[in-house]
Amino acid sequence: MELNADFSRRVLVHSDQEPWQPSPSPGVERRMLDRIGGEVARATSIVRFAPGQSFSPHTHGGGEEFIVLDGVFQDEHGDYPAGTYVRNPPTTSHTPGSEPGCTIFVKLWQFDPADRTQFSTPMAEGLVAQGEGVRVNELHRDDREIVRYYVLDAGATLDFEPVGGLELLMLSGSAQDGEDRLRAGDWLRLPEGEALALSAGPDGATLWVKTGHLRFVAAPDS
Repeated sequence: MELNADFSRRVLVHSDQEPWQPSPSPGVERRMLDRIGGEVARATSIVRFAPGQSFSPHTHGGGEEFIVLDGVFQDEHGDYPAGTYVRNPPTTSHTPGSEPGCTIFVKLWQFDPADRTQFSTPMAEGLVAQGEGVRVNELHRDDREIVRYYVLDAGATLDFEPVGGLELLMLSGSAQDGEDRLRAGDWLRLPEGEALALSAGPDGATLWVKTGHLRFVAAPDS
């Protein structure tokens, strides 16, 4: 399967307009944002766990990172409430689920194969000012990518042209990027060479942003 697999093109998905699709695990549904591969795939998705549902135990051959959007995600390593960012690198394993139910934004098979750094962190802690009306927390940095969480006040702007492309998920509020209006749940991917010129709406905005990683695109069987 290929979905939004041309990484040289700009892509904007209003995820709340996408249908929920069943996963192999009952009670777990997903909205696919991009994908290369079958059930084991290089994939970016929004996944919803009904209360009391879980996946079977599995090992992450290509790693996973995710944000808890609502509810509480749970596995044998702990409970992760909304607003938590988690990285599970290649070779890690767990049994994911949620007693109260939850929704996560998750990326699979997009790690450096040698990465072994596993952690979780609250995204909104440790914010520092970056220009007028902009606060940021750098969640992760390595030779391939930088992952950040931003809080923008009403009318604040975020402008840059990152090396290696950019991907963002709007977590709350609204913003304008050129002719596109973004709201909570929207996912935007920009190819290398295209700049972001984001202006927060009257209610401000929070967003997760990853840069640099679009230089490294490969499916699990490549």
